[in-house]
Amino acid sequence: MTTDRTPVARLERLALCDTFLAVGPDAPTLCDPWRTRDLAAHLVVRERRPDAAAGIWLSPLARWTAHEQDRIAAGDWDELVDTIRTGPPWWSPARADRVDAVFNTLELVIHHEDVLRGDGAVGPRREVPERTARAVLNALRTSARLAFRRSPVGVRLVAPGHDAVVAGPEERVVTVTGEPVELLLLASGRARVAAVEMDGSPEDVATLRTAELGLS
Repeated sequence: MTTDRTPVARLERLALCDTFLAVGPDAPTLCDPWRTRDLAAHLVVRERRPDAAAGIWLSPLARWTAHEQDRIAAGDWDELVDTIRTGPPWWSPARADRVDAVFNTLELVIHHEDVLRGDGAVGPRREVPERTARAVLNALRTSARLAFRRSPVGVRLVAPGHDAVVAGPEERVVTVTGEPVELLLLASGRARVAAVEMDGSPEDVATLRTAELGLS
């Protein structure tokens, strides 16, 4: 059961789990070649297996991470989804709503879209709750510099009705307009499926579309 006070990270977790069950364990995702079972296992490793999660960021440990993720992915699908649905384990700092919001909101929104847009088509597949959209935009305000740190051009992210978010070099700025989740997909390196409009010189727009972007 959810209410108007249910934290956004929790709402997105529940929505993602519902989508997981709707599409099944072998649906495509934007994290190719991962299928949905692989993506779900990634979330479990990241949240519940600190011994294996280090390989997500440290390449020398990547083989161990992949081994454990594959093992978890091979388990019962319903149990795997239920594990995600229950939220962070009791010992995790993310059990606190404020920590969960910082650590998991964008992660869950992005991976939910990875599943919904697994066929690679551009544009939204759901009506994003207003609270979720606001939370995404607020998070982008603090993470945009990280996401666009490798971009050769600057960006001005514009969600209609909200103040712009500016990041990257101050010259050669491209204005990107779209809903908050669409802007997040661009920032996380998923420009190919983001429904956004880009305004700038053709060269700068092309550079931004192919830039190496991401929140990690």
